[in-house]
Parts: sequence; C-alpha cells; structure tokens
Amino acid sequence: MDLRKLKTLIDLVAESGISELEISEGEEKVKIVNHRTSHQQTVQQVYIPPAIQTQVAIDKDGGLAQQNSSPSPAPVAEIPEGNIMKSPMVGTFYRAPNPESPDFVKVGDRVKVGQTLCIIEAMKLLNEIESEFDGVVQQILVDNAQGVEFDQPLYVIA
Repeated sequence: MDLRKLKTLIDLVAESGISELEISEGEEKVKIVNHRTSHQQTVQQVYIPPAIQTQVAIDKDGGLAQQNSSPSPAPVAEIPEGNIMKSPMVGTFYRAPNPESPDFVKVGDRVKVGQTLCIIEAMKLLNEIESEFDGVVQQILVDNAQGVEFDQPLYVIA
C-alpha cells in the first residue's frame, strides 16, 4: 500500500474520532486502531502479510512512542459441512448481475452443475462463477460487493 495513502488514512482516523478502520487491497490488509488515553496517546496497528503484526504508538506530538512486532495467528472461520464452492480468483464478489436484478441464488435454492452462482469482478472483467455441485445452497459465506481471495469459500452446497 502506498505510504502516502497510509499516512492519509492515519490522519483521517486521528481527526475523525472513529475508533477503528480496516482496509484490504489485494493481499495487503491495514487496520488502524485509535485508542485515546489520559495522556492523549494514539495507537495504530498495521497488519502486514505474511502474518506479521506491527503496532505503532504515536504520542501527541506525532513522534514514535513504541514499536513491537510479533507473529499474529490467522483467524479460523468455522465452515459448515457440505460441498464448498471456493473462489477461483481474487476479485470483488457480486450476488447479482447488476444492483437492480435479483440474486443469482439464495439460501435454500436448488442448484445444478454449471448454474451461475455469482460474478467475481477481476481487473475490470466480470467472471460468472458456476456451481461445481448439484444440491441446495445451505449458506452464502461472502457479503455482496466484498473482496474475495483465491480459494476463499463462497458457498456451502449440500
């Protein structure tokens, strides 16, 4: 992520009074946490792949107060039983062909092999993702317009 963009985000969090901001761009993930103490100290946490956590505390004068690095375990998400449809690419997940249209599938819908489940936009190209399984959609694991990673679970079909 561009250093100027990171600085702008830190300034935005400090000025706005919000407590936390998390942004993902591709494989980069930045989380800025704003903790105010009686000493007017702001703490920002920056997460940088691969699983290295860097915590930076900035004092009220804008100077570096402390910095520590430690390994950060990846969160483990519980995925229900059934056939898991995974993302074949990195991109943005869409449940419908456009905002005015109904979703391709909903929880409880019966799907067949080859039926379109969603669209993943990657590099300005819209890619229809088709079901690899026959069955009923048990769960949709991704929110509409959310960024997805390669091999990320999208649907549970049983």
